[in-house]
Amino acid sequence: MWEQLYKEAKKVLDGREISPFVYGGQVAAAILTKDHNIYTGVCVDGTCGLNVCAERNAIFNMITNGENQIVKVLTIDYNNELRTPCGVCREMMMQLDKDAGEIEILVDLENLEVVKLKELMPLWWGKERF
Repeated sequence: MWEQLYKEAKKVLDGREISPFVYGGQVAAAILTKDHNIYTGVCVDGTCGLNVCAERNAIFNMITNGENQIVKVLTIDYNNELRTPCGVCREMMMQLDKDAGEIEILVDLENLEVVKLKELMPLWWGKERF
């Protein structure tokens, strides 16, 4: 499944100037949901400071399609190298579902090494609210 997620992310990875104010596509993400659907997204950076990471863009796509439970996340940059989600994306994923700490994030494609979101967010503040 990781290879498929990687291929899907590469399909949308396309860093480009959208306008003199907006640049996008230099980072791409693919997420696998509990219902076995894949959603992708790219980062969009604007000079106004209202930027969206690839992971959150993929999450918005997932939510638009009626889902909210992520199983796997893969993020690649313009060099096709894996990246982990930033703090804002980690926080958003944690808030989606009571079991979000179990989300697997790929950190090494060759060795299929993953970390769970809860390892990146060990003292998350919101557990009791679920």
